[in-house]
Parts: sequence; C-alpha cells; structure tokens
Amino acid sequence: MMPIMERIDLNADVGESFGPYVIGDDERMLPHVTSANVACGCHGGDPSVMRRTVRLAAACGAVPGAHPGYADLIGFGRRDIAMDPQELEDLVVYQIGALAGVAAAEGARLRHVKPHGALYNRAARDRRLADAIARAVRAVDDRLILFGGSGSCLIDAGEAAGLPTAAEVFADRAYRADGSLVPRREPNAVITDPAAVADRALRLVERGEVAAVTGEVIRLRRDTICLHGDTPGAGDLAATLRSRLEDAGIRLAPVGTAG
Repeated sequence: MMPIMERIDLNADVGESFGPYVIGDDERMLPHVTSANVACGCHGGDPSVMRRTVRLAAACGAVPGAHPGYADLIGFGRRDIAMDPQELEDLVVYQIGALAGVAAAEGARLRHVKPHGALYNRAARDRRLADAIARAVRAVDDRLILFGGSGSCLIDAGEAAGLPTAAEVFADRAYRADGSLVPRREPNAVITDPAAVADRALRLVERGEVAAVTGEVIRLRRDTICLHGDTPGAGDLAATLRSRLEDAGIRLAPVGTAG
C-alpha cells in the first residue's frame, strides 16, 4: 500500500467560457482549489476570459497554469485531431506563451501546464506527442510543472525532458482497469454526486487506489487531484471535496510549494 499523503494539490479546469457562452462554475469553484488550469483560447477561453480567470484565481489563492488543447472550439477539444509532432509543439508553445503574457499582465507567473481533453488522452499513450508537449513546455519555461495522468507517457516524457512533473488522478471520472479514463461517451463516465466524489478522493489520497468500473483496484501515484469545471454542480463538488479532505487532516497546497 502507498503511504498516506499529508498534503495534496486540488486542481480545476477553468476559464473555458468564450464570448457570450458561459461554461463551468469558475466563481464558485476557484475558492476551493489550489491550482487553476486556465484554457488558452483554443478549446475554450478567449483573451478577456483568460485575463479575468487569472485575476479571479489570484484573488482566490489558486495558482494559475496553462491548459492547452487542440484548436477545436466547436468540439471543446474533446475530438481527436491528427497532428504532426512539430505542429503540436508549436501549438502548445503558442498557447502557453499567450497565457504567460496574460498572467504577467496580472502580476502572476504560471506554475504548471496540463493538456486538455483529447490531447491529454492521446499524449497519455502516444510518446511522440507526449515528447512534443514536453519540448514545448521546456522551450517556454523549464520551471513549469507538467501534469499528466498517473503512469502515462506524459509523465515519462516530462521526466525525460528534465521537467518537474505531477501525476494527476481524477475524483469525478470513472477509471478502466488499465488505469485509463472511461470515455465520456460511455454511461457513468462522469461522477457528479459530491459524496461519491469525496469518497473516491479520500481513498486516492489515503491509500493511493481507486476502483475501476469492472471492480479491479488500481494503484496510482497521486500528486494532484482534478475536478472538471464543466461537471454539473462543480462548485458544490469542490466545496465538499475540500471540506472532506481537510476534515481528514489532509492539507491542500499547490504542487511545487514548500512545506
């Protein structure tokens, strides 16, 4: 059994609204998380939303990071798009750079990078694309922490590139026996009940394990727990999860901070 964690990072995918379209519950969610993955204008977000989200994250004490995805606004970045690794590297550099500039305008610095949606899932199993993402992160700022699924190619690529990495687990998503996420198109892929999400998070933190949909127990490295901003009731989920973790004596703190 993995050792009990005394602290954990709680991250959220935010800033995914654009124009007049509101996606997610950022204002209610951000006060409860420690890291904010801010969309960079390709799968969601726009310049005004990006700046407003960074400002809100800072006010709430959540550390901002870049959340780059495929250039797929219509599909919300959840459609797989075939890309040459160099093209992908350039696209990720572009998105991180854009958000880094926005953060600087707000007196903030990015702490991490977490790919979004289909790009995250593809890079988890495709080492060529994972390496392209790691190169992009390193080219912009080699101090940035690369988030990737526990046991994924993204973690391996980040470590090979000399980047700090954080293994991510999910409290509001169902897992397959191989440690991959159940695709959203399948039933019960997203878990919305706050008590169930909190139970899963506590098991992950305290025991380093989660039950797959088929019943197998999966053991996972966990540095950060993700909640999705577009999950129904995301604000309530975040509040319940934080309260349950703190009640269990677990301190929430951003990845890469001391203490």
